[in-house]
Amino acid sequence: MRHAFRILGSFLVALCVSLPASPFDTPLSDEAVRETYFLGQRHDGTFPSILSRYIKNLPPPKSGPYISSVTFLTPFIQLVAYSDGYIGNYSAQQAALDHRSQREFVHIVVAIQLTSTYGAFLATEAGSRSSSHFSPTPVLPRPPDFWRDFQVQIFDGDQPLAPSDFHGRANYNCGRHGYPCYLAGATLEFEFPANAFTSNSTTIHIDPPEGDPVSVDFDLTRLR
Repeated sequence: MRHAFRILGSFLVALCVSLPASPFDTPLSDEAVRETYFLGQRHDGTFPSILSRYIKNLPPPKSGPYISSVTFLTPFIQLVAYSDGYIGNYSAQQAALDHRSQREFVHIVVAIQLTSTYGAFLATEAGSRSSSHFSPTPVLPRPPDFWRDFQVQIFDGDQPLAPSDFHGRANYNCGRHGYPCYLAGATLEFEFPANAFTSNSTTIHIDPPEGDPVSVDFDLTRLR
């Protein structure tokens, strides 16, 4: 009887200290890494079809900046993307070796586009009156780090998460034949340890400096 209680007690302790399982594949097994290699090497349109499940495209707003898409990249789809874009000799064995030396992360990407109501230039004070005419309203370029005014919160279920890494960058459109480049938007990138996500869902909430906030939900059980 005492032996039975000791076994039960050991089981309960192990149950209490066990970590919650991730809703998607992490850590990736050797078989899963091999699968990502062959999926990426197909180059037959399979990868874009799979990737579409990891991207949420949003409709344009009535006013303010356009948060055009939010992407949730698991370790699995990251390796598929790497294999798909690899140029040169690359094997499933090399893919497995490369992965063993890497930690697994989730990457979340928020794409922002400027609009007619939140454009590349900022109007300053109205032009001064000169005789019976008004001078043109002066404008200033929007600063390239405008993305710092966007507040982004990421939740695992109902629990807020703090990223292990974050950076943003401005995006430019450049014309041909010597036309100058102009500010077109920005990209925000967040990185988390893959095991930080234990709930079946995640929410990315973006509060722009102008316009309505946006919330995007991902069902993580549908991702790998």
